[in-house]
Amino acid sequence: MSSPRKAVCLLSGGLDSSTCLALARRDGFDCYALSFDYGQRHRVELDCAAQVAASLGAVQHRIISFDLRQFGRSALTSDIPVPKGRSGAEMSQDIPVTYVPARNTIFLSFALAWAEILEASDIFIGVNALDYSGYPDCRPEFTESFEHMANLATKAAVEGHIRTVIHTPLIRLSKAGIVTLAAEVGLDFRLTHSCYDPDAAGRPCGACDSCILRQKGFEAAGIPDPLLT
Repeated sequence: MSSPRKAVCLLSGGLDSSTCLALARRDGFDCYALSFDYGQRHRVELDCAAQVAASLGAVQHRIISFDLRQFGRSALTSDIPVPKGRSGAEMSQDIPVTYVPARNTIFLSFALAWAEILEASDIFIGVNALDYSGYPDCRPEFTESFEHMANLATKAAVEGHIRTVIHTPLIRLSKAGIVTLAAEVGLDFRLTHSCYDPDAAGRPCGACDSCILRQKGFEAAGIPDPLLT
């Protein structure tokens, strides 16, 4: 009997990445969860990530620290106000100020490094190209290009030992579809965090783009969000 394959799973503690980790576990992977403390204003998500990783039986959960506040230019890493109360049309007009420059490129690079050390060929990331806020690094073109680059960039790939695969199981799902799928795979929604601008106690603001998309997803799926009850 073959042993389970290893997978590095990027985990923010949000709904999408937590669902992605649950899917990897369902599909039989030994999951190595990877989170980042990068100076984000919603750092409470890291506590949620730790709880999600434990609840879903991750083999390891690591938090990598670096400070993207040194570069700024994002509402998540500087004093730029987080947009509130925007409509879906407003969210899709342009790339919002909550975009963190090169964030997913950086995250995937760390994941690739750990995967090579683990001799793992599989990396999971919970990006979504439908119900999203216009981030360029959430598109399939980006993840496909990164996968191609990954197989040119590592010793393991060049020597033919490992071919890296970037899994994006949520890429074409609506937020309602993600909520439904998460419920099917047993994700505990109470452990997740989606808000960009929580209060001092970590409670969601209910008005940022991420909160609004989450609320609409739960409503469309017909499932109550336990964070709002």
